[in-house]
Amino acid sequence: MSERIPLARTPEEQAEEDDFLALYGEWAPMSPSEFAAEMRGFDRPWWVVGGCAIEAATGFRREHEDTDVSILACDVPAFVEFMRDRWHVWNNVGGVLHPLGDRWPDVEEPASQLWLRASAKDPWIVDMPLTPDEGGLWTNKRIAGHTAPVEEVTWTAGDGIRYLLPEIVLVYKAALGRAKDDPDFEASLPVLTDPRRAWLRASLVQVAPDHHWLERL
Repeated sequence: MSERIPLARTPEEQAEEDDFLALYGEWAPMSPSEFAAEMRGFDRPWWVVGGCAIEAATGFRREHEDTDVSILACDVPAFVEFMRDRWHVWNNVGGVLHPLGDRWPDVEEPASQLWLRASAKDPWIVDMPLTPDEGGLWTNKRIAGHTAPVEEVTWTAGDGIRYLLPEIVLVYKAALGRAKDDPDFEASLPVLTDPRRAWLRASLVQVAPDHHWLERL
């Protein structure tokens, strides 16, 4: 198997990453397959997002800062209970963290994040950007009014792991305007059908109308 391509960061991005680790602690992210083993028996939908989802769809192997997994916000209490006595679940709201459990079984901000670790002495193992839901439907955090069943915005790989569609991942990445996401975009183009490229282009016009990816679409 080929080695992963190092993640390209600008000096500013590297400084931001160093400051982040100094403030919140180290990460030792599980791979999607390792995390899938931890999720065995969880009866609510979950799916991989971010760069790992692009890799699964395209085969483009690069270094990942973390593993991003999402669940519907309405399923947070069930997830916290499922992870009880195995992993500490923390809610990250704009950089402010507190543990979830008996005192805080749910989140107040459905678009926030969950972080997991075994203890205060251990590294974080997964970043979970939550997906706000409407009546159990997936919602697009970047495009108002875009809702769908989870099954329509994800696909399942041969190993049984569900991933967010690459064109939707790219919409989320485009809104951040990071140069390090350009290789993911280039790797995704060959796997996108014409209708999916058209959807991505129309979505970028809404989310990031000045984005340079539009020239490639």
